[in-house]
Amino acid sequence: MPEASRSFPVEGGCDCRAVRYRMESAPLFVHCCHCRWCQRGSGAAFALNAMIEADRVTHLGVEPEVIDTPSESGAGQKIARCPRCRIAVWSNYAGSGPAVRFVRVGTLDNPDLLPPDIHIFTASKQPRVQLPADVPAVPEYYDRAAYWPAESLARRQALLQRASSP
Repeated sequence: MPEASRSFPVEGGCDCRAVRYRMESAPLFVHCCHCRWCQRGSGAAFALNAMIEADRVTHLGVEPEVIDTPSESGAGQKIARCPRCRIAVWSNYAGSGPAVRFVRVGTLDNPDLLPPDIHIFTASKQPRVQLPADVPAVPEYYDRAAYWPAESLARRQALLQRASSP
């Protein structure tokens, strides 16, 4: 079992600690996104997001405020922010809907537990950012089947089946 899997559940939240959450299990996958939209949205060179099923994230504090924002795809995203300190704790993208949260790794109490599984949209990465040789990196997006572990693919399939059930 990978070290990170043994570390769960883990907790996180915003700066003022009003919004608190617990990730009940390891995420499906961790993206380090270097697209210009993530750079703008994070105010940094990239965004580090842990994809996890929404039902595996337990709210422990104040409910975040969900704000509709534009995205490069044109489909938009919903960003969950603390209503007090305005820190973004996760997003939901149109492609995954409300079933998958993209938790901001930096909001975890111990963000060191979730290094990136892949660097995406590296064609637009900041030139000063050096990517590690031991982590996959792709110029745009990628084929899940080529990179995700079998367990995460199975969890995603179960999620899709639940979503399509009446």
